[in-house]
Amino acid sequence: MSRQIEKLKKQLAEIAEVVNSFQSEAVQVRVVDRLLDEIMETERVDTEGSENFNKRGRRAESENEEQGTTEQRRKKPGATKVLNQLLSTDYFKTPHSISSIAEYCKQKFDSDFKTSELSGILLKLAKENKLRRERSNENNRFEYVGV
Repeated sequence: MSRQIEKLKKQLAEIAEVVNSFQSEAVQVRVVDRLLDEIMETERVDTEGSENFNKRGRRAESENEEQGTTEQRRKKPGATKVLNQLLSTDYFKTPHSISSIAEYCKQKFDSDFKTSELSGILLKLAKENKLRRERSNENNRFEYVGV
């Protein structure tokens, strides 16, 4: 390990003049970060077969850890995807409030969306003329219906 540190110190001394020629500290940090990433990648390729490390020098997950169960790895679809799926069905033939849409998503897609997550997407769909946004006479809240 100390041999690697000494090697790294020597490499940093060699590149110090070039790095310091940049006036922006942020640029200097990015240059050094990229160089260290490349060094780590080179070291990883050289020591392939021992323990695997990712580009940041952290221990990579073993194959068994990477695979996991399909239930753990499978992500639920996001709110945009779910709402676009609903657009392709008959769901929006009748007006629905944001809270009823959220409840429907919870039942049908097992996705627990907050109404605040859905409101922006629904507004965007309304502006794109995919949905119509109307005020309900009953409760003075917006309802969304297909165009």
